[in-house]
Amino acid sequence: MFDPASLFAGKIHALLCREYLKGRDWYDFVWYTSRRTPVNYDLLTAALSQLGPWRGQRLSVDRHWCVEQLQATIKATDWPRAREDVRRFLKPADLPSLELWGKDFFIAQARKLP
Repeated sequence: MFDPASLFAGKIHALLCREYLKGRDWYDFVWYTSRRTPVNYDLLTAALSQLGPWRGQRLSVDRHWCVEQLQATIKATDWPRAREDVRRFLKPADLPSLELWGKDFFIAQARKLP
């Protein structure tokens, strides 16, 4: 069983390494950041060195590195497409919250990482 910090590390790994856009990953990211969930940086480091663009590299992943990489990913994300991808998971009453989804909102969320 993983604790919340380890689950969040897995979610960040997915955001940084998944080869396709999955709106649910961003929805979950907001869930973790809004609860000020800590990140298991050791687990994230291990995952990044095993799979993804940093595979085989000796990384030193900390908050600063993570926020920097997330910001680059956020800036490159197609936010209208991400909103549409996650829309089917939301209750009608929650749909207006998707209007927040964009570069500025997610950069602010990334800066909340502990």
